[in-house]
Amino acid sequence: MLASRQMARERILLIEDEPDIAEVLQYNLEKEGFAVELAHRGDSGLEALRRQAPDLILLDLMLPGVDGLELTRLLKRDPATSKLPIVMLTARGEEVDRIVGLELGADDYISKPFSPRELAARAKAVLRRTGRGGGTSPQAAPGGAFKLDEERHQITYFGKPLELSRYEYKLLAVLLKRPGRVYSRDQLLELVWDAPEASLDRTVDAHVKNLRAKLRDVRADVDPIATHRGTGYSLKEGL
Repeated sequence: MLASRQMARERILLIEDEPDIAEVLQYNLEKEGFAVELAHRGDSGLEALRRQAPDLILLDLMLPGVDGLELTRLLKRDPATSKLPIVMLTARGEEVDRIVGLELGADDYISKPFSPRELAARAKAVLRRTGRGGGTSPQAAPGGAFKLDEERHQITYFGKPLELSRYEYKLLAVLLKRPGRVYSRDQLLELVWDAPEASLDRTVDAHVKNLRAKLRDVRADVDPIATHRGTGYSLKEGL
């Protein structure tokens, strides 16, 4: 029984170039039930995940060999690795890199310094959202309800083109690209607004409210945007 439980553990590839930090994180993640493989360089991490794909990648941005942003770019371009969940580990001064990383397709970020318990909790949350944790299978992403045309800046909902403001379009486009991924209000401000530092959390709430009203005009029986109290918003999966 013990052997079968060990085999069922979610596998994490931790790519962190500071050995002391890596060892502490590995120890605490293994205490939480994960199987953890370490890599101290971006290029060696790439080799490790190509040998055996993990369930989740914890990725420091500042790495020798291949840095974290370039590694994310490589993984998301490759169909064999594009679906692997990535949580970035960033220093507080790397705000621009965090934004770029999320735009490249990272699933979450956590700023240093952080507690190992917080990291484990965030890892579990990402695994649940992506369907890789607890033996669940990934849910289908929305395919019938929405159609996103980035060239025309047009979103169609149940066959009807939506009349959206600039920020309503950008906000919905961000949610559409990662169904099920929970974005905090701060993350949405960074990804959508031109001057996020001059905007407020309630700016996001107001735009979500307007979006919901326009979506209800098309289908009053469906609410595709999920509110996560105290956290932010996501687009519901399986529509």
